[in-house]
Amino acid sequence: MTAPDPGRVLRRALVAWGLGHHLVGRPRLGYGLFVAEIVFALVVTWLTIGLADTSSYLVPFLAGIAFIVAWAWQAVDAYRAAHARQAARRPAPERSPAAAIGWLSLPLLIWGTGFWLIGAGAANPASVLDRFVTEWTRGELGPSWPDGVRAEAAAAEADLGAGPDRFRDLRIQIIREEEGRATAIAEATHYERRASTFLWIFPGSELVPVSDERVLSLRLEAVPAELPGGGNVGAVRWQLVAADAGD
Repeated sequence: MTAPDPGRVLRRALVAWGLGHHLVGRPRLGYGLFVAEIVFALVVTWLTIGLADTSSYLVPFLAGIAFIVAWAWQAVDAYRAAHARQAARRPAPERSPAAAIGWLSLPLLIWGTGFWLIGAGAANPASVLDRFVTEWTRGELGPSWPDGVRAEAAAAEADLGAGPDRFRDLRIQIIREEEGRATAIAEATHYERRASTFLWIFPGSELVPVSDERVLSLRLEAVPAELPGGGNVGAVRWQLVAADAGD
């Protein structure tokens, strides 16, 4: 039996787990790796759906990284097995195996950056508040927010006026965070210039925000996050549950 070309084995192994091992005459391991890929991918998907936006967002993220590492490992293992079957190592072909394995940087890059488009969206009060403020100031509050929150936010926005700069001097901050609960406020402010010193010697001045009135109060709560199909791993998902316009 002619020994398979290691470069071809590597490229096949990068297509799907186990394909490279089939080429080197290890079909049982190849079938096992193929099944493992399907199971591993389903587990990563399951964890991502259940935990990506919760306080345990690192669990699905690291599971995805482990999937890509295992992908590379089985490809390298098949490549080495193909080399071991050759009596003498031939020169590297023009399409270098190193270039082939480099393609794994693409899924690593996609996962490493794309995950954060959905990851940690409700992991803590600050992340929920940031998403709310972004949508509120753009006029894009949708049905994902409670009806009462949207109504109070609309009332607060009406009090700010209708100009394009109505949110410019608005300061929003979390003022209290306890076990499973948090309170945030939005205040209308103006800026005053106050005397200051640089290095405690040189006189200067700085602009500091001064609160005028409270525009909106927000209440957030952490609720247990369950995995698809049931089960809780101690993760929580923060939600904006209530709002109150004015003082």
